[in-house]
Amino acid sequence: MMKTTLPIKSMIVVGLGASAAWWLSSKPNRIKAESKLRDLKRKVKPTPFHKSENLPIAKGGVPHPHDVEDNKMVDEGALYSVKFYNEKMQ
Repeated sequence: MMKTTLPIKSMIVVGLGASAAWWLSSKPNRIKAESKLRDLKRKVKPTPFHKSENLPIAKGGVPHPHDVEDNKMVDEGALYSVKFYNEKMQ
């Protein structure tokens, strides 16, 4: 019984491969298959850009004028880079 099932399974695999090759021989079908595979890949492994859209960023670099602590933090950040540059140049 094992001898009869092996050729049948092999024929099924070869038939599926041949039909997939025939279906992919058309350019519109290849484009469809590429887009489906790309969408599946994005679902499995999202890109860094997709991950960054989910971050909870409320302000995003636009501090409110009356938010003193946030403005102070932005100001100190700018001074840090200037100080670092001045130390490297001297």
